[in-house]
Amino acid sequence: MTTEEYRRALDRAVQEYEALTAERARLDARIGQLAQTIGTLTRLCGMVPTVSWGLTDACRMVLKAAGHPLSALEVRAQLQAMGFELSRYTSDLAAIHTVLKRLNDAGEVHFIARAWDKPAYAWGGSAAAAEAGERVPSSQGTRGPSKGPRGPRKSRRRP
Repeated sequence: MTTEEYRRALDRAVQEYEALTAERARLDARIGQLAQTIGTLTRLCGMVPTVSWGLTDACRMVLKAAGHPLSALEVRAQLQAMGFELSRYTSDLAAIHTVLKRLNDAGEVHFIARAWDKPAYAWGGSAAAAEAGERVPSSQGTRGPSKGPRGPRKSRRRP
């Protein structure tokens, strides 16, 4: 084979890869939408919806299906709508925040600081995430740079 033939083969492989990746993103979003629809319809039928995912996978699915950035509160509402059991967590919102921060640190989602609303997260492959700009490390959050370690804490016990 010549170099030109290798280049044509490379171009075909790249085009197929991009097409399949786009198709997978479309399928993931549709699967997330269907999971939410099934959860909602199950409740409307008087049955108890059950979702067999862990919290991380459920958050991924919610963000993939949304197509736009969601705050942690909106993620929680979507999880509840699809029947995800959050009662096992002492603080469900804290658990969701932790998952979203970890997904952000792993590069799967993008943290979006919004001046007009609560910070949000968008799925990494979504157009909304691309429009939102660069990913912000979750360790920075919305509070700005770290002020360093705190001094020793004073005891609050009474004598």
